[in-house]
Amino acid sequence: MNKNLYIALAIFTAAAVSYIIRVLPLTLIRKQIKNRFIRSFLYYVPYVTLAVMTFPAIVQATQSPIAGIASLVLGIILSLAGAGLFPVACSCCAAVFLIELFV
Repeated sequence: MNKNLYIALAIFTAAAVSYIIRVLPLTLIRKQIKNRFIRSFLYYVPYVTLAVMTFPAIVQATQSPIAGIASLVLGIILSLAGAGLFPVACSCCAAVFLIELFV
């Protein structure tokens, strides 16, 4: 087969799968979901998706993974201690800068 045909087939398949995933729940589920397990699962899906996309990017965005992991740990500790978003972000940036400066 032609290379362009493979590309078009791949794009069509991706579009069809994406469309089905979005439309199928709307057409099949008409009533309010009352099951506690399914409701809690659907509640946490956006947070899990964001975490899965964010955490690898934190580690891979730096020159060395050690700096990324150290800043991630520092950010978690500071946020658990009650620091706001801006101080945590500034502290993590400073930690990455200092660690990469000396490593």
